Amino acid sequence: MVDSVDRETRSKIMGKVRNKDTGPEMTVRRLVHGAGYRYRLHGKKLPGKPDLVFKGRRKVIFVHGCFWHRHEGCPLARLPKSRLDFWLPKLEANRERDKRNEERLQEMGWAVLVIWECELKSPNSLLLKISEFLDEVKG
Repeated sequence: MVDSVDRETRSKIMGKVRNKDTGPEMTVRRLVHGAGYRYRLHGKKLPGKPDLVFKGRRKVIFVHGCFWHRHEGCPLARLPKSRLDFWLPKLEANRERDKRNEERLQEMGWAVLVIWECELKSPNSLLLKISEFLDEVKG
């Protein structure tokens, strides 16, 4: 199937996609900060550069877009209709990289929470999930 927009328009659209300070990430940051938790951003020394780092708790949070990180079973993770030969390997590589980074963090003694873009629809349950994760004492 052919792309629904011309090459120049597609380039402009894709050029606006960012990997930091995304809308979902900003929403989670406001929610977490409003609940009284303090964190550092984009842990450069940690695998995957987690979006939120809680150093004293040895916990990190990743905020994943359902499309880019292939949230299994989510309608937001649908595949594009064109250029599947490009998109399938790219999106699958994102998923594999995320898995490797999470495993490496856990090996280093960090607890990891992944928040999916679609979870932002229910801020109260999301805040409960985050609070339970951050307040949980490692045993």
